[in-house]
Formats: sequence, C-alpha cells, structure tokens
Amino acid sequence: MSRRRVPTESRPLLEVTVTDGSGRPVRAPGLAAWLRAAAPGAARGTLGIALVGDRTIRRLNREFAGVDRATDVLSFAAEDRAAGGEALLGDIAIATGVARRQARQAGHAYGTELRVLALHGLLHLLGYDHHGDGGRMARLEARLRRRGGLEHGLIERAGR
Repeated sequence: MSRRRVPTESRPLLEVTVTDGSGRPVRAPGLAAWLRAAAPGAARGTLGIALVGDRTIRRLNREFAGVDRATDVLSFAAEDRAAGGEALLGDIAIATGVARRQARQAGHAYGTELRVLALHGLLHLLGYDHHGDGGRMARLEARLRRRGGLEHGLIERAGR
C-alpha cells in the first residue's frame, strides 16, 4: 500500500491579498497566485499588497524613509504576529503610476511590472536588503524571477 502525504493545512503557506490601500480588494489578475508560486520556500505567513497612487507612495516614502519623492515599491515589515501565532510578514505598497511608467520603459505589461515590484517587496519583508548585502538579495531575486518567468528583476534593471 502506498502512502500519500496528507496536507496538514488547507491554506497556502503564503497568503497574499491585494487592495487599494484602504482595504478594498482590487483587480490585479494573477498577482497573488504568481507571488505565492515564485516566492522562496521561507516565505510563510500573510502579506498585503496595496496598489496606491503616486501621491500616496510619495507621502509614505517621506514619512517612513525621509525621501520626498514617489518611488515604485515600499515594504513595511510586521512587528507582531496574528492571532493563533500565524506569521504576519507585513505590507507592500506599489505606486501604480510609477509602475505603469516603468512598464512602458521596460517594454512589458503593467501586470508584469507589478510582479517585478511585488517580488522585490517580498524579499525585503523576508529581511533581505540589497544595499550592502554583497549581492545576496540580487542573486535570490534573479533566481526567483526566472522561476516566475520574468525577464528582469528590479535590482538587475537598476544596475543597468
């Protein structure tokens, strides 16, 4: 008799919700499922992706990073765990206007740019920091973006 593995949980290891930043779900076809599939094995818990306007991301960047300009993606790591001990990874804010402009410049679809930015934001939530890590985050981002079918990652593109 063969033994089949029975999953102990019916929920995915990584739960992703996509909202408008005010908690309302938004249409971002396939983004959450793609990120779950492309994520490293260490990515466990819940995270939110907020698709926000450029003014909102500029305000967040000014408030939390001290930089008064719109940026493409910001990551906010959670400080606490959810009820029941479930891991909260945090939130990712993506500027829709910046993402659309970057998609045009890169020659790919807006949905592809959202994936590039979401993957980059997730790696920051997992503790990676490409500013001074000797290329560790860049190597992981390159491996995961290839696995997810992306031609270029954010770090690689910035280096060109």
